[in-house]
Amino acid sequence: MALWTLHGDGRRVTDGAVVAPNERLSWPLTLGFGVQHVVAMFGGVLLVPITTGFPVTTTLLFSGLGTLLFLLVTRNRVPAYLGSSFAFIAPLAAAKSAGAGPAEQLGGVLVAGLVLTAVGVAVKALGVRLLESVMPPVVTGGVVVLIGLNLAPAATHSFAAQPAIAMVTLAVILLTAVLGRGLVARVSVLVGVGVGWVAAWLSGGLDPGRLTSLREAPWFGLPEFTSPQVRPDVVLLVLPVVVVLVAENIGHVKAVAAVTGRNLDGSAGDALIGDGLATSMAGLGGGSGTTTYAENIGVMAATRIYSTAAYVVAALAAVALSFSPKFNALVFTVPNGVLGGATLVLYGLIGLVGVRIWMDNAVDLTHPVNLMVVAAALVAGIGNLTLDIGGVQLGGIAWGSIGIVLLHPILRRLYARSHSQSRTKAEGVRRPV
Repeated sequence: MALWTLHGDGRRVTDGAVVAPNERLSWPLTLGFGVQHVVAMFGGVLLVPITTGFPVTTTLLFSGLGTLLFLLVTRNRVPAYLGSSFAFIAPLAAAKSAGAGPAEQLGGVLVAGLVLTAVGVAVKALGVRLLESVMPPVVTGGVVVLIGLNLAPAATHSFAAQPAIAMVTLAVILLTAVLGRGLVARVSVLVGVGVGWVAAWLSGGLDPGRLTSLREAPWFGLPEFTSPQVRPDVVLLVLPVVVVLVAENIGHVKAVAAVTGRNLDGSAGDALIGDGLATSMAGLGGGSGTTTYAENIGVMAATRIYSTAAYVVAALAAVALSFSPKFNALVFTVPNGVLGGATLVLYGLIGLVGVRIWMDNAVDLTHPVNLMVVAAALVAGIGNLTLDIGGVQLGGIAWGSIGIVLLHPILRRLYARSHSQSRTKAEGVRRPV
Protein backbone atom coordinates (compact mmCIF):
# COMPACT_ATOMS: atom_id res chain seq x y z
CA MET A 1 0.00 0.00 0.00
CA ALA A 2 1.39 3.43 -0.99
CA LEU A 3 2.16 5.98 1.72
CA TRP A 4 0.43 8.72 -0.29
CA THR A 5 -2.25 8.65 -2.95
CA LEU A 6 -2.02 11.10 -5.84
CA HIS A 7 -4.31 14.12 -5.48
CA GLY A 8 -6.24 14.50 -8.72
CA ASP A 9 -3.83 14.62 -11.65
CA GLY A 10 -0.99 15.64 -9.32
CA ARG A 11 -0.43 18.95 -11.10
CA ARG A 12 -3.13 21.28 -9.78
CA VAL A 13 -5.45 21.87 -6.83
CA THR A 14 -8.92 23.21 -7.62
CA ASP A 15 -10.29 26.24 -5.79
CA GLY A 16 -11.52 25.34 -2.32
CA ALA A 17 -9.86 21.91 -2.37
CA VAL A 18 -7.09 20.78 -0.02
CA VAL A 19 -4.35 18.18 -0.31
CA ALA A 20 -4.80 15.85 2.68
CA PRO A 21 -1.90 14.53 4.80
CA ASN A 22 -2.12 11.12 3.09
CA GLU A 23 -2.12 12.66 -0.39
CA ARG A 24 0.58 14.24 -2.54
CA LEU A 25 1.04 16.17 -5.73
CA SER A 26 3.56 15.24 -8.41
CA TRP A 27 7.05 14.77 -7.02
CA PRO A 28 8.49 17.95 -8.65
CA LEU A 29 5.72 20.01 -7.00
CA THR A 30 6.16 18.12 -3.73
CA LEU A 31 9.87 18.96 -3.78
CA GLY A 32 8.99 22.62 -4.25
CA PHE A 33 6.60 22.65 -1.30
CA GLY A 34 9.18 20.79 0.76
CA VAL A 35 11.67 23.60 0.08
CA GLN A 36 9.09 26.10 1.39
CA HIS A 37 8.94 24.15 4.64
CA VAL A 38 12.75 24.21 4.84
CA VAL A 39 12.72 28.01 4.51
CA ALA A 40 9.98 28.32 7.14
CA MET A 41 11.73 26.20 9.75
CA PHE A 42 15.29 27.33 9.04
CA GLY A 43 15.35 30.46 11.18
CA GLY A 44 14.14 28.77 14.34
CA VAL A 45 16.27 25.67 13.92
CA LEU A 46 19.42 27.78 13.53
CA LEU A 47 18.72 30.26 16.32
CA VAL A 48 18.63 27.66 19.08
CA PRO A 49 22.15 26.23 18.49
CA ILE A 50 23.45 29.77 17.90
CA THR A 51 22.30 30.83 21.37
CA THR A 52 23.02 27.57 23.24
CA GLY A 53 26.35 26.72 21.60
CA PHE A 54 25.21 23.31 20.34
CA PRO A 55 26.63 22.23 16.95
CA VAL A 56 24.40 23.55 14.18
CA THR A 57 24.91 20.60 11.86
CA THR A 58 24.11 18.10 14.64
CA THR A 59 20.96 20.03 15.52
CA LEU A 60 19.91 20.01 11.86
CA LEU A 61 20.57 16.28 11.60
CA PHE A 62 18.38 15.41 14.58
CA SER A 63 15.63 17.80 13.56
CA GLY A 64 15.42 16.01 10.22
CA LEU A 65 15.61 12.52 11.74
CA GLY A 66 13.17 13.56 14.47
CA THR A 67 10.66 14.74 11.87
CA LEU A 68 10.84 11.41 10.05
CA LEU A 69 10.36 9.58 13.35
CA PHE A 70 7.41 11.81 14.28
CA LEU A 71 5.67 11.12 10.96
CA LEU A 72 6.23 7.40 11.47
CA VAL A 73 4.82 7.39 15.03
CA THR A 74 1.78 9.49 14.07
CA ARG A 75 1.20 7.24 11.05
CA ASN A 76 1.22 10.11 8.56
CA ARG A 77 -1.84 11.71 10.20
CA VAL A 78 -0.22 14.84 11.69
CA PRO A 79 1.83 16.94 9.23
CA ALA A 80 4.59 18.66 11.20
CA TYR A 81 8.25 19.60 11.16
CA LEU A 82 10.17 19.06 14.41
CA GLY A 83 12.60 21.93 14.81
CA SER A 84 14.68 23.10 17.76
CA SER A 85 12.50 24.17 20.67
CA PHE A 86 13.14 27.71 21.91
CA ALA A 87 11.99 26.58 25.35
CA PHE A 88 15.30 24.73 25.84
CA ILE A 89 17.36 27.90 25.43
CA ALA A 90 16.87 29.29 28.93
CA PRO A 91 17.36 26.09 30.98
CA LEU A 92 20.37 25.00 28.91
CA ALA A 93 21.95 28.43 29.31
CA ALA A 94 21.19 28.35 33.04
CA ALA A 95 22.78 24.90 33.28
CA LYS A 96 25.85 26.18 31.44
CA SER A 97 26.20 29.10 33.84
CA ALA A 98 25.99 26.58 36.70
CA GLY A 99 29.05 24.77 35.32
CA ALA A 100 27.37 22.08 33.23
CA GLY A 101 29.13 21.04 30.04
CA PRO A 102 27.55 19.82 26.78
CA ALA A 103 27.27 16.23 28.05
CA GLU A 104 25.36 17.28 31.18
CA GLN A 105 23.11 19.57 29.14
CA LEU A 106 22.33 16.70 26.78
CA GLY A 107 21.46 14.55 29.79
CA GLY A 108 18.74 17.05 30.63
CA VAL A 109 17.45 16.97 27.04
CA LEU A 110 17.42 13.15 27.09
CA VAL A 111 15.43 12.93 30.33
CA ALA A 112 12.99 15.61 29.18
CA GLY A 113 12.33 13.57 26.04
CA LEU A 114 11.73 10.41 28.05
CA VAL A 115 9.31 12.19 30.37
CA LEU A 116 7.44 13.66 27.39
CA THR A 117 7.21 10.17 25.90
CA ALA A 118 5.72 8.89 29.16
CA VAL A 119 3.18 11.72 29.14
CA GLY A 120 2.25 10.76 25.58
CA VAL A 121 1.71 7.13 26.61
CA ALA A 122 -0.53 8.28 29.47
CA VAL A 123 -2.54 10.55 27.17
CA LYS A 124 -2.91 7.76 24.62
CA ALA A 125 -4.20 5.43 27.34
CA LEU A 126 -6.37 7.83 29.34
CA GLY A 127 -7.31 10.55 26.86
CA VAL A 128 -6.37 14.17 26.24
CA ARG A 129 -8.62 15.32 29.11
CA LEU A 130 -5.94 14.03 31.47
CA LEU A 131 -3.74 16.96 30.45
CA GLU A 132 -6.52 19.48 30.86
CA SER A 133 -7.04 18.41 34.48
CA VAL A 134 -3.37 18.10 35.47
CA MET A 135 -2.02 21.07 33.52
CA PRO A 136 -4.77 23.65 32.97
CA PRO A 137 -4.01 26.73 30.81
CA VAL A 138 -3.10 28.89 33.82
CA VAL A 139 -0.28 26.46 34.65
CA THR A 140 1.03 25.89 31.12
CA GLY A 141 0.86 29.59 30.31
CA GLY A 142 2.72 30.53 33.50
CA VAL A 143 5.54 28.06 32.86
CA VAL A 144 5.96 29.28 29.28
CA VAL A 145 6.12 32.92 30.41
CA LEU A 146 8.77 32.35 33.07
CA ILE A 147 10.90 30.18 30.77
CA GLY A 148 10.79 32.82 28.06
CA LEU A 149 11.69 35.73 30.32
CA ASN A 150 14.24 34.00 32.55
CA LEU A 151 17.06 34.88 30.15
CA ALA A 152 16.11 38.52 29.67
CA PRO A 153 19.34 39.69 31.42
CA ALA A 154 21.43 37.56 29.03
CA ALA A 155 19.77 39.23 26.05
CA THR A 156 20.40 42.75 27.36
CA HIS A 157 24.02 41.86 28.24
CA SER A 158 24.70 40.66 24.68
CA PHE A 159 22.95 43.74 23.31
CA ALA A 160 25.17 46.06 25.37
CA ALA A 161 28.33 44.28 24.16
CA GLN A 162 27.88 45.63 20.60
CA PRO A 163 25.00 48.13 20.78
CA ALA A 164 25.32 49.53 17.26
CA ILE A 165 25.21 46.11 15.62
CA ALA A 166 22.44 45.04 17.99
CA MET A 167 20.36 48.09 17.06
CA VAL A 168 20.71 47.31 13.35
CA THR A 169 19.67 43.69 13.94
CA LEU A 170 16.70 44.66 16.10
CA ALA A 171 15.51 47.34 13.65
CA VAL A 172 15.60 44.94 10.70
CA ILE A 173 13.71 42.27 12.66
CA LEU A 174 10.98 44.71 13.70
CA LEU A 175 10.59 46.27 10.25
CA THR A 176 10.60 42.90 8.48
CA ALA A 177 7.98 41.48 10.85
CA VAL A 178 5.72 44.54 10.54
CA LEU A 179 6.15 45.42 6.86
CA GLY A 180 6.94 42.01 5.40
CA ARG A 181 4.42 39.67 3.82
CA GLY A 182 4.00 35.90 3.90
CA LEU A 183 7.14 33.87 4.53
CA VAL A 184 9.33 36.98 4.68
CA ALA A 185 7.53 38.16 7.82
CA ARG A 186 7.72 34.69 9.33
CA VAL A 187 11.51 34.55 9.00
CA SER A 188 12.05 38.13 10.23
CA VAL A 189 14.47 37.00 12.94
CA LEU A 190 16.60 35.12 10.42
CA VAL A 191 16.58 38.16 8.09
CA GLY A 192 17.64 40.40 10.97
CA VAL A 193 20.46 38.04 11.93
CA GLY A 194 21.69 37.99 8.32
CA VAL A 195 21.69 41.78 7.95
CA GLY A 196 23.26 42.16 11.40
CA TRP A 197 26.03 39.74 10.43
CA VAL A 198 26.79 41.74 7.29
CA ALA A 199 26.86 44.97 9.34
CA ALA A 200 29.27 43.36 11.80
CA TRP A 201 31.46 42.11 8.95
CA LEU A 202 31.63 45.55 7.33
CA SER A 203 32.43 47.25 10.64
CA GLY A 204 35.01 44.70 11.78
CA GLY A 205 32.78 43.28 14.49
CA LEU A 206 33.34 39.59 13.67
CA ASP A 207 35.68 37.48 15.78
CA PRO A 208 38.94 36.88 13.83
CA GLY A 209 39.42 33.45 15.36
CA ARG A 210 35.99 32.28 14.23
CA LEU A 211 36.62 33.65 10.74
CA THR A 212 39.82 31.59 10.62
CA SER A 213 37.85 28.50 11.66
CA LEU A 214 35.35 29.25 8.89
CA ARG A 215 38.07 29.40 6.25
CA GLU A 216 39.67 26.17 7.44
CA ALA A 217 36.46 24.15 7.87
CA PRO A 218 35.85 21.50 5.17
CA TRP A 219 32.74 21.63 3.01
CA PHE A 220 31.75 18.05 3.80
CA GLY A 221 32.12 15.99 6.96
CA LEU A 222 30.28 14.16 9.72
CA PRO A 223 28.26 16.07 12.33
CA GLU A 224 29.76 16.33 15.81
CA PHE A 225 28.29 13.75 18.21
CA THR A 226 28.35 13.93 22.02
CA SER A 227 27.17 11.34 24.55
CA PRO A 228 24.86 12.55 27.35
CA GLN A 229 25.61 12.51 31.06
CA VAL A 230 22.71 12.73 33.50
CA ARG A 231 23.24 15.23 36.34
CA PRO A 232 20.31 15.70 38.76
CA ASP A 233 20.52 19.49 39.13
CA VAL A 234 20.65 19.98 35.36
CA VAL A 235 17.73 17.58 34.84
CA LEU A 236 15.63 19.58 37.33
CA LEU A 237 16.45 22.75 35.41
CA VAL A 238 15.39 21.26 32.07
CA LEU A 239 12.32 19.24 33.14
CA PRO A 240 9.91 22.24 33.20
CA VAL A 241 10.37 22.40 29.43
CA VAL A 242 8.16 19.29 29.24
CA VAL A 243 5.18 21.45 30.17
CA VAL A 244 5.98 23.74 27.23
CA LEU A 245 6.44 20.84 24.82
CA VAL A 246 3.10 19.36 25.86
CA ALA A 247 1.36 22.70 25.28
CA GLU A 248 3.08 23.17 21.90
CA ASN A 249 2.31 19.67 20.64
CA ILE A 250 -1.32 19.67 21.74
CA GLY A 251 -1.72 23.15 20.27
CA HIS A 252 -0.20 21.97 17.00
CA VAL A 253 -2.55 18.98 16.78
CA LYS A 254 -5.57 21.21 17.41
CA ALA A 255 -4.37 23.77 14.87
CA VAL A 256 -3.83 21.12 12.20
CA ALA A 257 -7.24 19.64 12.99
CA ALA A 258 -8.82 23.07 12.57
CA VAL A 259 -7.23 23.80 9.19
CA THR A 260 -7.77 20.29 7.79
CA GLY A 261 -11.28 19.82 9.18
CA ARG A 262 -10.36 16.50 10.79
CA ASN A 263 -10.73 15.30 14.37
CA LEU A 264 -7.17 14.52 15.52
CA ASP A 265 -7.78 14.16 19.28
CA GLY A 266 -6.91 10.49 18.94
CA SER A 267 -3.48 11.48 17.60
CA ALA A 268 -2.56 13.77 20.52
CA GLY A 269 -0.85 10.98 22.44
CA ASP A 270 1.02 9.83 19.32
CA ALA A 271 2.24 13.39 18.71
CA LEU A 272 3.62 13.62 22.25
CA ILE A 273 5.28 10.22 21.95
CA GLY A 274 6.79 11.15 18.58
CA ASP A 275 8.23 14.42 19.86
CA GLY A 276 9.40 12.74 23.07
CA LEU A 277 11.29 10.06 21.16
CA ALA A 278 12.75 12.67 18.78
CA THR A 279 13.94 14.79 21.72
CA SER A 280 15.45 11.73 23.43
CA MET A 281 17.24 10.79 20.23
CA ALA A 282 18.68 14.29 19.98
CA GLY A 283 19.82 14.11 23.60
CA LEU A 284 21.58 10.83 22.93
CA GLY A 285 23.62 12.25 20.05
CA GLY A 286 24.23 15.94 20.64
CA GLY A 287 21.24 17.86 19.27
CA SER A 288 18.81 20.24 20.93
CA GLY A 289 15.32 19.15 22.01
CA THR A 290 12.62 19.34 19.36
CA THR A 291 9.07 20.56 19.03
CA THR A 292 6.42 20.97 16.34
CA TYR A 293 6.88 24.24 14.43
CA ALA A 294 4.04 26.73 14.12
CA GLU A 295 5.88 28.38 11.20
CA ASN A 296 5.07 25.38 9.05
CA ILE A 297 1.39 25.58 9.93
CA GLY A 298 1.46 28.99 8.30
CA VAL A 299 2.85 27.46 5.11
CA MET A 300 0.10 24.84 5.11
CA ALA A 301 -2.62 27.41 5.75
CA ALA A 302 -1.34 29.58 2.89
CA THR A 303 -0.99 26.74 0.37
CA ARG A 304 -3.81 24.44 1.64
CA ILE A 305 -1.39 21.57 1.07
CA TYR A 306 -1.10 19.37 4.16
CA SER A 307 0.74 16.47 2.53
CA THR A 308 3.25 14.82 4.84
CA ALA A 309 5.30 14.00 1.72
CA ALA A 310 6.45 17.64 1.67
CA TYR A 311 7.66 17.25 5.25
CA VAL A 312 9.63 14.14 4.30
CA VAL A 313 11.37 16.25 1.65
CA ALA A 314 12.12 18.99 4.21
CA ALA A 315 13.46 16.45 6.70
CA LEU A 316 15.75 14.83 4.13
CA ALA A 317 17.03 18.28 3.10
CA ALA A 318 17.92 19.06 6.73
CA VAL A 319 19.77 15.75 7.05
CA ALA A 320 21.73 16.45 3.85
CA LEU A 321 22.68 19.97 5.01
CA SER A 322 23.91 18.61 8.35
CA PHE A 323 26.97 17.10 6.64
CA SER A 324 28.67 20.47 6.08
CA PRO A 325 31.14 21.63 8.77
CA LYS A 326 31.62 24.82 6.73
CA PHE A 327 28.00 25.72 7.34
CA ASN A 328 28.39 25.00 11.06
CA ALA A 329 31.46 27.29 11.27
CA LEU A 330 29.62 30.06 9.36
CA VAL A 331 26.74 30.10 11.83
CA PHE A 332 29.12 30.38 14.78
CA THR A 333 30.67 33.56 13.40
CA VAL A 334 27.48 35.40 14.48
CA PRO A 335 28.68 38.01 17.03
CA ASN A 336 27.25 39.01 20.42
CA GLY A 337 25.60 42.16 19.10
CA VAL A 338 23.56 40.22 16.56
CA LEU A 339 22.58 37.69 19.23
CA GLY A 340 21.58 40.51 21.55
CA GLY A 341 19.34 42.15 18.96
CA ALA A 342 17.72 38.83 18.04
CA THR A 343 17.25 37.44 21.56
CA LEU A 344 15.81 40.71 22.82
CA VAL A 345 12.83 39.87 20.62
CA LEU A 346 13.07 36.09 20.72
CA TYR A 347 12.94 35.65 24.49
CA GLY A 348 10.05 38.08 24.71
CA LEU A 349 8.16 36.18 22.02
CA ILE A 350 8.54 32.95 24.00
CA GLY A 351 7.07 34.64 27.07
CA LEU A 352 4.18 36.07 25.06
CA VAL A 353 3.28 32.58 23.88
CA GLY A 354 2.35 31.91 27.50
CA VAL A 355 0.29 35.10 27.62
CA ARG A 356 -1.49 33.97 24.46
CA ILE A 357 -2.32 30.64 26.13
CA TRP A 358 -3.98 32.61 28.94
CA MET A 359 -5.88 34.81 26.52
CA ASP A 360 -7.03 32.01 24.20
CA ASN A 361 -8.38 30.07 27.18
CA ALA A 362 -9.86 33.11 28.98
CA VAL A 363 -7.83 32.46 32.14
CA ASP A 364 -9.19 34.54 35.03
CA LEU A 365 -6.13 36.22 36.56
CA THR A 366 -8.35 37.99 39.11
CA HIS A 367 -9.14 34.66 40.78
CA PRO A 368 -7.08 34.58 44.01
CA VAL A 369 -5.57 31.14 43.35
CA ASN A 370 -4.46 32.00 39.80
CA LEU A 371 -3.32 35.47 40.81
CA MET A 372 -1.19 34.52 43.82
CA VAL A 373 0.40 31.36 42.44
CA VAL A 374 1.30 32.91 39.08
CA ALA A 375 2.66 36.07 40.72
CA ALA A 376 5.02 34.18 43.03
CA ALA A 377 6.12 31.73 40.31
CA LEU A 378 6.88 34.43 37.75
CA VAL A 379 9.05 36.46 40.10
CA ALA A 380 10.95 33.33 41.17
CA GLY A 381 11.51 32.39 37.53
CA ILE A 382 12.27 35.78 36.02
CA GLY A 383 14.37 36.85 39.02
CA ASN A 384 16.24 33.52 38.77
CA LEU A 385 15.82 32.54 42.41
CA THR A 386 18.69 30.11 43.06
CA LEU A 387 18.87 27.86 46.15
CA ASP A 388 20.89 24.79 47.13
CA ILE A 389 18.87 21.77 48.29
CA GLY A 390 20.91 18.82 49.48
CA GLY A 391 23.91 19.90 47.42
CA VAL A 392 21.77 20.32 44.28
CA GLN A 393 21.50 23.87 42.96
CA LEU A 394 18.12 24.81 41.54
CA GLY A 395 17.56 28.00 39.55
CA GLY A 396 14.58 30.20 38.87
CA ILE A 397 13.08 28.10 36.09
CA ALA A 398 12.96 25.06 38.35
CA TRP A 399 11.57 26.91 41.38
CA GLY A 400 9.02 28.87 39.37
CA SER A 401 7.78 25.79 37.53
CA ILE A 402 7.68 23.63 40.66
CA GLY A 403 5.79 26.38 42.44
CA ILE A 404 3.06 26.80 39.86
CA VAL A 405 2.68 23.10 38.96
CA LEU A 406 2.44 21.92 42.59
CA LEU A 407 0.87 24.87 44.38
CA HIS A 408 -1.94 25.56 41.92
CA PRO A 409 -3.84 22.25 42.37
CA ILE A 410 -3.29 22.29 46.15
CA LEU A 411 -4.54 25.84 46.63
CA ARG A 412 -7.36 25.28 44.16
CA ARG A 413 -8.69 22.39 46.27
CA LEU A 414 -8.26 24.33 49.51
CA TYR A 415 -10.10 27.28 47.99
CA ALA A 416 -12.95 25.08 46.75
CA ARG A 417 -13.25 23.31 50.12
CA SER A 418 -13.18 26.57 52.08
CA HIS A 419 -15.87 28.21 49.96
CA SER A 420 -17.99 25.06 50.00
CA GLN A 421 -17.95 25.07 53.81
CA SER A 422 -18.77 28.78 53.87
CA ARG A 423 -21.80 28.23 51.64
CA THR A 424 -22.95 25.33 53.81
CA LYS A 425 -22.75 27.45 56.96
CA ALA A 426 -24.58 30.32 55.30
CA GLU A 427 -27.37 28.00 54.17
CA GLY A 428 -27.61 26.60 57.70
CA VAL A 429 -28.04 30.07 59.13
CA ARG A 430 -30.78 30.91 56.65
CA ARG A 431 -32.58 27.56 57.06
CA PRO A 432 -35.72 27.96 59.30
CA VAL A 433 -35.86 26.02 62.55
